Amino acid sequence: MSTHHFTHAGPSRRRRGSGLATACTAAAAAVALLLSACGDGRGGGGGGAADAEFNQGETEIVNPSDQTGGTLRYAISSDFDSPDPGNTYYAFSWNFTRYYARTLLTYTEAPGEGGTELQPDLAEGMPQGNEDSTEWTVRLKPGLKYEDGSEITAEDVKYAIARSNFGDQALPNGPKYFQELLADSDDYEGPYADEADPLAGFDGIETPDDHTLVFHLNTSFSEFPYVLVQPQTAPVPAEADRGEQYQSHVMSSGPYKFDGDYRPGVSLNLVRNDQWDAATDPTRKALPDRIEVQLGVDQNEIDQRLVNGEVDVDLAGAGVGPAMKGTLITDDTQRHSVDNPQTNTLRYVNINTVIEPLDDPACREAVMFAADRDALQRAWGGDTGGDIATQLMPAALPGADPSIDLYPSQDDKGDLDKAREKLEECGEPDGFSTAIGARADRPTDVSTAEALQQALARVGIDVEIKQYPSDSYTNTQAGSPDFVHENDLGLTVYGWAPDWPSGYGFMSKVLDGDAIQDAGNTNIAELDDSRINDWFDEVVTVDDQEERASIYTRIDERAMQQAVIVPAVFERTVLYRPPHLTNVYYHAGYSMYDYMALGTTRE
Repeated sequence: MSTHHFTHAGPSRRRRGSGLATACTAAAAAVALLLSACGDGRGGGGGGAADAEFNQGETEIVNPSDQTGGTLRYAISSDFDSPDPGNTYYAFSWNFTRYYARTLLTYTEAPGEGGTELQPDLAEGMPQGNEDSTEWTVRLKPGLKYEDGSEITAEDVKYAIARSNFGDQALPNGPKYFQELLADSDDYEGPYADEADPLAGFDGIETPDDHTLVFHLNTSFSEFPYVLVQPQTAPVPAEADRGEQYQSHVMSSGPYKFDGDYRPGVSLNLVRNDQWDAATDPTRKALPDRIEVQLGVDQNEIDQRLVNGEVDVDLAGAGVGPAMKGTLITDDTQRHSVDNPQTNTLRYVNINTVIEPLDDPACREAVMFAADRDALQRAWGGDTGGDIATQLMPAALPGADPSIDLYPSQDDKGDLDKAREKLEECGEPDGFSTAIGARADRPTDVSTAEALQQALARVGIDVEIKQYPSDSYTNTQAGSPDFVHENDLGLTVYGWAPDWPSGYGFMSKVLDGDAIQDAGNTNIAELDDSRINDWFDEVVTVDDQEERASIYTRIDERAMQQAVIVPAVFERTVLYRPPHLTNVYYHAGYSMYDYMALGTTRE
């Protein structure tokens, strides 16, 4: 997911047919390995806020409580890409939309090891796959209702998947796994093409009755249950759909519903949904009476209001800004209210392979050699902000190889002599000019751009920093190849976390040529390397876990050889939990606090 999860849709620029897949045994191993990096796996327990310790929320529930009532207050420096569950790829949004949008499956509500285990949500039980994992059957729980009291049906889930994945008018944000995986759907033009029968021709999903869905895949895909966690499986009744304007008032299937309309850039408020049945929902405590989100608040103001008790949660889930980080870590009176988990998120800078002169691999290698990793880490807050990365995959994923270091330098300051050699090789001995894109409302993104700008200037590479808002960055600016080309964005600051804990779940959307999209593009480097593309195709046919892991290692190393990504850090966030916030813990599935667990002791 990008860090915040991004992607668009629209048709791929090219499709190869085979697509995806990894085996179930890998999923279990990947989960185990992922969680080994997340703490000791202790669950439950915890203690009151007054007795809490530094980083306790990484492995335990801090300030456990069943107290209901009160208002839970969120704030964020930007906005949702969309609060529509079918049109979002930000990790915080996948976490938050669960208040009002239930999905077929969900992650368990637990710190540590339990956080990436799957369990039913709307589904009655876990999906049942056939022998070769090309067909999956899911049954819905009986008696599920929307906020207006109408019944949730299997066709509503099918419709939700159709609107977010298929046709020229498909919703622009979010991954397109269903589009890639579902069989017999290539000619389906989406639900907006035929108002009289919006699902006509959508044969990749059968709904033999109101409570059953049968997914037909075009390839074996044993990790398909992970796809069913995605908010695109939250049901949408066709008669309520308004395309991208549906975001104004999403029809709730969860414990909360919109209070009035979503106001972009201003606010989104939720109140209790009296049609929600807690007996059908194992993971949502629904403790607060009301939830308020303030949008577009300056990051420094959010940090100060968190510490002052005027805000409960920073919705972005990316931690406090640079100004507050050092204060909280070193202040003994505040340190016990801080968590500093490693999130298995890679923060990095894309190098575009199409824009001149970066279309020449040697010019891209010059950027790699000139980069100052020490400065990039400092841009992210030093050791508390992240661990220096020299490869792409976080160490917890099978196949990750921390020994991959193709651009070494003394003290991580960069190898300027090698950089100049590469500039000579690509015909730019005096350097060249390009631009770097960053999200204006994320101080660490801007600091990363500044650090790279200063490092590259040492070898004559002149970089102009261009800043854009977060809510449009991943779709309209960095995520639009046309915009990238027109604005000479040879470099773009970005971040990525696994869509699920495997090499495929982490790398496919940022490295596979099939992932290149016309908008909401996450393969921002526009890497279309035939060897990497073939390896992504090959891995879907491999049953042996170690062999799959070795393929992921080769993909990682090949991508580094192609010099398309400057890894900065494997992120550590500095999260602040106010004393009145209850049931606080870091959730490995969402790489931030579990928003569904939270309550407040404040009136």
